[in-house]
Amino acid sequence: MTTTSPEAITSPAAGPTTAAPSAPATAGGPAPATAPEAAIADARERIDVLDDRIIGLIQERMAVSAVVQRTRIASGGRRVHLSREMEILGRYRDALGKPGTPLAMTLLELCRGRI
Repeated sequence: MTTTSPEAITSPAAGPTTAAPSAPATAGGPAPATAPEAAIADARERIDVLDDRIIGLIQERMAVSAVVQRTRIASGGRRVHLSREMEILGRYRDALGKPGTPLAMTLLELCRGRI
């Protein structure tokens, strides 16, 4: 799995993010957007697209987790497999640092419910 650092997202290698040059303001017309405002608006649009993808992936993960739980319970197993959850917590912590642990806990709770 490849992760992208925040620096890589804002670097020129991440793709063009430059705004078109502003036209001079005309009398009575709206003032043109400044370059920082345009860059922020573009970045926020990208964040919204990323958030939509993340939400979709979480919903997909929830559905797959439900299949695992139903199958495990139907075969006489437990609803929750704690050693597997510890693996997931470790993976998120290793990839994202300390904040990865509560993020993984939230995902686990969404996918299996509170225990």
